[in-house]
Amino acid sequence: MINNANAHHESHTVLVVEDEPTLATAVAQRLTAEGWTARVASDGASAVQAASQLKPDLVIMDIMLPVMDGLEATKRIVAERPVPVLILTARDDEADKVIGLGAGADDYMTKPFSMRELIARCKALLRRVERAKMIAKNAENEKLLDFGSLVIDPAQRLVTVNGEEVHLTPTEFDLLATLARKPKSVLTREKLLEEVWDWVDASGTRTVDSHVKALRHKLGSEMIRTVHGVGYAFEPPVDTDR
Repeated sequence: MINNANAHHESHTVLVVEDEPTLATAVAQRLTAEGWTARVASDGASAVQAASQLKPDLVIMDIMLPVMDGLEATKRIVAERPVPVLILTARDDEADKVIGLGAGADDYMTKPFSMRELIARCKALLRRVERAKMIAKNAENEKLLDFGSLVIDPAQRLVTVNGEEVHLTPTEFDLLATLARKPKSVLTREKLLEEVWDWVDASGTRTVDSHVKALRHKLGSEMIRTVHGVGYAFEPPVDTDR
C-alpha cells in the first residue's frame, strides 16, 4: 500500500486497478502526492478482493485486465458496496464507454490521459459523493416525481417503471432526477456537467452523452430528447395525465 499522510489534504483511499506496472505506479504516486492513500491491484479478481477489504472511497479501473476484465470487476465491486468508479479505456469507442457505464462506472477516461485531468476527475467524483449525501438528506421531504408509469423517489433514490425497480448507477440517477425536475425544459450539456458532475468546464460533454445513452438503454429512448447542438430534455411518458 502506498500511503502519504498529508495534513493539508483531506485523506481518501483510492484503489487503482491497472495491469501495466509503469502506469499503475505513476497513478499511485500522483494520488499519493495529493495526500491520498493508493492501493494497486493488477487484475480484476484481485481488485474485487481488495475493494471488499479496503472499502475505498474511489476506484480507478482499467477495462482490459487479466483473470477478470474490468467490466465484470466493476459490476461485482459496486454490487457489494456503492463506490464511484472511473474506468480507463484504451479505445476511444463510444460503445465501450456505454458498456462501462452500464456496468456501474460513473465516469471514464481514454488513454493516454494527463495526470492533471485524472486528478481533476477524481476530485469531482469525490465531491459528488459528499454532495449526494447532502442532497439525499435534503431529499427526505422531497415529493415523488410521479410520471405515471415512471416514478422517481429522490429520498430512497429509487426508480420504477410500471412498478418494477430499474437499477441505475448513482450518476445515472442524479442525471435522470436533474432532468426530470424540469420536464420538457432543455438543459445544456454544460449545465448538466455542473449540476450532476460538479464540473465547471465543458471538457466532459461526451461524458454526458455516454450517460444519456446508458439511461436510454435502461429506460427507453423516448424519455430523454436530444436538442442538437444544445443538450437534453426530459419527456414524461405519454401515459401520464399530469
